[in-house]
Amino acid sequence: MGVVVAFEASEGREPNINRLITLVEQDMERVNEAILAHAHSHVEMIPELAGHLVNSGGKRLRPMLTIAAAQMGGYEGLHHIRLATAVEFMHTATLLHDDVVDESDLRRGRKTARLIWGNQASVLVGDYLLGQAFKMMVETKSLEALRILSGAAAVIAEGEVLQLAASNDTTTTEDAYLEVIGAKTAALFAAASEVGAVVADRPQDEQAALSSYGRNLGVAFQLVDDALDYSGKQSLLGKTVGDDFREGKITLPVVLSYRRGSQDEREFWKRTLENGEQSDDDLQIAFALMEKHQAIVDTIDRARHYGAIARDALAIFPESEHKTALLEAIEFCISRVH
Repeated sequence: MGVVVAFEASEGREPNINRLITLVEQDMERVNEAILAHAHSHVEMIPELAGHLVNSGGKRLRPMLTIAAAQMGGYEGLHHIRLATAVEFMHTATLLHDDVVDESDLRRGRKTARLIWGNQASVLVGDYLLGQAFKMMVETKSLEALRILSGAAAVIAEGEVLQLAASNDTTTTEDAYLEVIGAKTAALFAAASEVGAVVADRPQDEQAALSSYGRNLGVAFQLVDDALDYSGKQSLLGKTVGDDFREGKITLPVVLSYRRGSQDEREFWKRTLENGEQSDDDLQIAFALMEKHQAIVDTIDRARHYGAIARDALAIFPESEHKTALLEAIEFCISRVH
């Protein structure tokens, strides 16, 4: 069943990003067209495999952040479309590589590309999408945007290696965990937000503010994702409850449960996650331990903390529909049940 956690909505409403979607809708149509155009190849497997993941139902939050930041800065050209598409391709490539590393069979309730086409094809098509992303960055003729996004690509790769090194290690600290998600998830959120201000030629303080906004939003986003894997609401994401547990991933709910547990409880985590020795009842035991030590509740509290930092980062901007939409995105990421 999982641990059911109350995700609070302000003023009795369900948090959503409808305002953000409406504001960026026309430009996101152009992004979608660019995605189809740049995922095209005479090598038949490339558009098939890329299309499988690109069309898998994600909300494309990261490129929406690029578009919204550029619009908020008054940009009227087309380079933000190229940068937003590059951001989405970077994200898609990361998912392809992640599924291979994690040996995942499902993503958003669908078979992963690696399960259909194999690991080698998934890695190579991910590399192709990264190449296309860099081509679009160059087309903008913005060295600063190229610096930011290429830097994010390097940091994401470092995060992958960090996570691999910490894989199945129950002694992982909260700081080490935060370093991993700061690289793997938050770096692209930060870059996606910042390049929108860069392409709009906004002042340095605004660029830095949007980078901070994206980075902290990304940390909050991943914290909630990791909590949801042990939550009764996880099924709403089209995933199987407890996937992280079965794969032996060391996420914050595990870190907190392990640190706060007795010696016997720590031996449970070592057996199930380090040694991979799991029985049918172990997932329910994991749920019970997390509830006992308030690991899910505290993970969500951590997410709210980073959400508050993201909110403060936007304080320098004047009130506008775009600012309101970006603030609503924070609440949505923390309280989402999509």
